[in-house]
Amino acid sequence: MFSAIGAAFSAIIYRPLYNGLVFLVGILPAHDVGLAVVAMTIVVRFLLFPLSRRAVQAQLAMKKIGPEVEKLKEKYKNNPEEQGRAIFVLYKERGVHPFAGFVLILIQLPILLGLYWVFSRGGLPNIDPNLLYAFVHVPTAVNMEFLGIVNMSAKNIPLAVLAALSQFVYTRLSMGPTEKSSPVEASLSGDMARSFEIQARYVLPAIIGVIGFSLSAAAPLYWTTSNIFMILQEYLSGRRFNDADAGSKR
Repeated sequence: MFSAIGAAFSAIIYRPLYNGLVFLVGILPAHDVGLAVVAMTIVVRFLLFPLSRRAVQAQLAMKKIGPEVEKLKEKYKNNPEEQGRAIFVLYKERGVHPFAGFVLILIQLPILLGLYWVFSRGGLPNIDPNLLYAFVHVPTAVNMEFLGIVNMSAKNIPLAVLAALSQFVYTRLSMGPTEKSSPVEASLSGDMARSFEIQARYVLPAIIGVIGFSLSAAAPLYWTTSNIFMILQEYLSGRRFNDADAGSKR
């Protein structure tokens, strides 16, 4: 079973990621591995854009229907089973996907694991020709120093901090400022929407920082680039952040 999982991981994640990085190293200036990670991240973000958009929309939707969820909880407070059923029916009716953000994170975890495997378990800077596709050639040089500063195969605290901060900034901008709760809403600490908001705003950045420090510098560089890409993408769309800015001026 484990051998089958390993073979699937190699075929679906590791080899495509490895070949993509080797290809980019071969064509980018100075054969900079860090620049290859940045370029690879941008490609991945374009592929994951529909999911990232859906995740943010789910966060906003959860926040919007929070009062309705509380009414259902009050209505069925003596029947937890019926309460849960009614809440999920409401989610379905409103098209809310409460776990969309976690799905996006789960999809990216294999990529982080693949990067860890490439840099920590062999593959770079030494190139294994047996892992390369026919159209990918061994580059003439491999530069592991990103911009001549950061060793891509070693842990890096500043990059881990940047990964956490960029996640916090992106979440803050995409979700907008925290709205002041009414006296009734302020007591709803157990509300699912509030719980997801707290996790997205504060817990997730902390987790990203810990993971970034635990892996080689390529992982936090990937996550930081990913967040910067999404921030720029949302600014260029000119819609959600305008709403957030307007809300912060109230």
